[in-house]
Amino acid sequence: MLNVLRTSLLVAAVALPVAANAGQPATVGPNGGVPTPVAEAQLELTDAEVAQVREGNYTAALVWHELYDWSNAVARGAKEEFARLGIEVIAETNAGFDTARQKSDVETVMANEPSIIVSLPIDPPTASAVYGIARDAGVKLVFIDNAVHSFNHGEDYVTVVSADLFQIGNKAAHALAQSMGETGTVGYMFHDADFPVTNQRDGAFKWTIENEYPNMEIIIESGMANPANAEDIARAMLSRNPDLGGIYTPWAEPALGVLSVLRQQGNSDTKVVTIDLNEPVALDMLRDGNTAAIIADEAYSIGVYAARSAAASLLGKSVDPFLVVDALAIGTDNVKDGWNRSMNIDPPATVMEAAQ
Repeated sequence: MLNVLRTSLLVAAVALPVAANAGQPATVGPNGGVPTPVAEAQLELTDAEVAQVREGNYTAALVWHELYDWSNAVARGAKEEFARLGIEVIAETNAGFDTARQKSDVETVMANEPSIIVSLPIDPPTASAVYGIARDAGVKLVFIDNAVHSFNHGEDYVTVVSADLFQIGNKAAHALAQSMGETGTVGYMFHDADFPVTNQRDGAFKWTIENEYPNMEIIIESGMANPANAEDIARAMLSRNPDLGGIYTPWAEPALGVLSVLRQQGNSDTKVVTIDLNEPVALDMLRDGNTAAIIADEAYSIGVYAARSAAASLLGKSVDPFLVVDALAIGTDNVKDGWNRSMNIDPPATVMEAAQ
């Protein structure tokens, strides 16, 4: 939905706004942007517009924070859409979540004078120094998940493409509740860092349990800044509450730590829900382990719409400031379809075999 290298950044938190219906929170984008579902963004290009883009001999660079399962799916979506539009991808970099390296990556790709840069800024509060050289050169900047602080939509960057963060946390809560018969106690492991993506997802999970499931109770909350500490956090949760009915984890890596502790303790009862597709977690779910469900976003589509937004901007079209893709609840009965919809590829062979 996140690998640790995607989610361990410290950036300014975005509070969940209060919506009209009984205080339900809603997804909010950088600078308070209202989300626009990609299906409503009116970004389809006509054949004539595609031809016009193709005639422009435009180029693109992909400047990634880190490449792993999720970001690789985003990258594939962007590259395949750029290919459809006749835009050549001339560079792809991997900063290894190092802000200095990301700045160097931008400077390096700028030597090739790209028309477009697609990137996830590692540290938005300081990233104006990273992307300023591209903006000043007239490069079309499309961001994933976060916008650079001090940059203005429509002037300094085209758009931000992300996921419907409330729906991810909301679906995680519904999946865990269903696995627990809508009753029992819950351990809430949240991402203890100022990162809007995880903060909003975590908050949506908590709100849904507290407001829609009167027979369920979050009885212990534990912040996690480093997923390496997930096993210790899980042991502490279970030592205080050995009959804990379910545990929420903010993404797949800490979920693996929780699952390890449950196996060590011979606990087959406590249910676990997490976010982002991961082979070991999927195998645990398919083999009747503790995993109740995995919630994912349409990662491939994030890349597609990032590329398409850039092309639309090259044609002088305006693009909404914050585009979001759908959230997916993936269980034992829809692993292949869910994996395809999220990543646009089949699951790993081991997952396919387990799903038979």
